[in-house]
Amino acid sequence: MVMGVDPGLITTGYGILEVKGEKVILLEGGVVKTDSGKELSLRLEQIFNGISSVLDEFHPEVVAVEKLYSHYKHPRTAIMMGHARGVIYLAASLRKIPVVSYGATEIKKSITGRGRASKEQVQYMMARELGLSGLPKPYDVSDALAIALTHLNMRKKYVI
Repeated sequence: MVMGVDPGLITTGYGILEVKGEKVILLEGGVVKTDSGKELSLRLEQIFNGISSVLDEFHPEVVAVEKLYSHYKHPRTAIMMGHARGVIYLAASLRKIPVVSYGATEIKKSITGRGRASKEQVQYMMARELGLSGLPKPYDVSDALAIALTHLNMRKKYVI
């Protein structure tokens, strides 16, 4: 069982996937939202508590997180995402759950075959790959599911 996490300070998406035979099953997908009116420390506590709750309920073998990236036009975004990633890593570490990370381009390529795919394409492919009747929403959830599925895809390549 793998937990994918799309870290964000406003909305952190998560998804829990499990392999049963040859099939990947969606167990849970959702978001942890923070109150933008609160100070940073309280928002990080909300993320930590929300992710901790999911970890305690599902006990995944691994947590897969999107790698930190920085765009020169938006360095503040990378810093804020780094704070969210930090509490996610801490929540997993306290439970002795390993954390792996994948780059956005690597995730998109794994899911759609194109490293520059749109969020809509990722969302569509997640619905298709997981046999969902509708699109996983919001994008934070579909992105988290894509991160989890990328980990499963990568792991599958190395199983003999």
